[in-house]
Amino acid sequence: VQFVESGGGTVQPGGSLRLSCAASGFMFTAYAMAWYRQAPGKEREFVAANSGIGDSTAYASFAKGRFTISRDNPKTTAYLQMNNLTPEDTAIYYCNRVTASGPIAMTPPSGFQDYGSWGQGTQVTVRS
Repeated sequence: VQFVESGGGTVQPGGSLRLSCAASGFMFTAYAMAWYRQAPGKEREFVAANSGIGDSTAYASFAKGRFTISRDNPKTTAYLQMNNLTPEDTAIYYCNRVTASGPIAMTPPSGFQDYGSWGQGTQVTVRS
């Protein structure tokens, strides 16, 4: 199981980035995909997730209305479109596979299971 994140960079407040996550080593459609982030000195936190098949999605409160998670199953790639970025969004962003006992939209991130190993992540820096 492997995840390779890319697309990070340095942007000004109000800018946008599109992150990509190339996944391999497992049946992509059998898992939901989730994005997490870790800011300096803070714990890793949930950002967004979407189901393997169908359109069930979940977002952290700070991501709603600004971030959009999507996936391309034939390419086994997940994406995170981030708009209207603020300095508080500065972090390393990671992706991972997860499973849930019910729809992703109805499952709290604490209920996610079956994570793979974490990749290197991609750095997002938002500054003037």
